[in-house]
Amino acid sequence: MSTIEELLANNRTFAASLEPEHRDSAPTRRVAVVTCMDARLDVYAALGLQTGEAHVLRNAGGVVSDDVIRSLAISQRRLGTREVMVVHHTRCGMQTLTDDEFREELLRETGTTPPFAIESFADLEDDVRQSVLRVRRSPFLAHRDQVRGFVYDVDSHLLREVDAGEEA
Repeated sequence: MSTIEELLANNRTFAASLEPEHRDSAPTRRVAVVTCMDARLDVYAALGLQTGEAHVLRNAGGVVSDDVIRSLAISQRRLGTREVMVVHHTRCGMQTLTDDEFREELLRETGTTPPFAIESFADLEDDVRQSVLRVRRSPFLAHRDQVRGFVYDVDSHLLREVDAGEEA
């Protein structure tokens, strides 16, 4: 059985254990969390969140890309979020590659240069600051005053706030 088949079986067991319900798509805590896709991060457990309380946007590195801005704009303007929490983490894989190196690898293996930004980074805190500033400076976001950045330690599981400096 493939992993996807196992996950589908898990879903059937999960669904059978719950009563049907209808929840609003607007997160009750009115917060969006931008973080990494790293499997070591259980964002809901780490932040004490329950289903329906927050929008959690994940990508490689937890960087604030154009697509994250798109999702945040919808989250804020249509679904009522007012705060943004940016969470990067220690020992991130995005620190182990460079944009040029990865672009070259993709070009070599596919014959095509990727149209997307790789967004690797060497300095974790600097990248948190950059991501926070991208949110604060985006004209597409209605709520840019409550944006804070953090580093999650994958060993201790503690969050440490990063001073992002400049306000919106």
